[in-house]
Amino acid sequence: MADFTLHPQLQADTIAVAELPLSAVLLMRDANYPWLILVPRRVGAVELIDLAAEDRALLTEEIARASLALRAVCAPDKLNVAALGNMVSQFHVHVIGRRRVDPAWPKPVWGAHPAKPYAPGAAETLAATLAAKLR
Repeated sequence: MADFTLHPQLQADTIAVAELPLSAVLLMRDANYPWLILVPRRVGAVELIDLAAEDRALLTEEIARASLALRAVCAPDKLNVAALGNMVSQFHVHVIGRRRVDPAWPKPVWGAHPAKPYAPGAAETLAATLAAKLR
């Protein structure tokens, strides 16, 4: 893990929330949706199958923790969990809180609307609140 670096696009699009045993947890800079990204700190991982069996099991638990934190803090109507990697090949998992009133509902969020900036300080506040739930 010492050689692990976050993909520059993920670095640019997110703010850090927490470090779990396997994954870096990031908040997407898009106020349209409460949106976490989990990035397992495994060099060269592109697909889920690139992770060892133990890491796949741990990732499942970390996805559940992130989902529970989003549910507790943001009260979404639905949680979407996905690993696409078409734009960023570094393996990562999206955990997105969806609301029936969000701008993309019921369609996928990707490409539906431009990212909406958070109000000053709001992303950091949300990240801190989510981090507290992830402890």
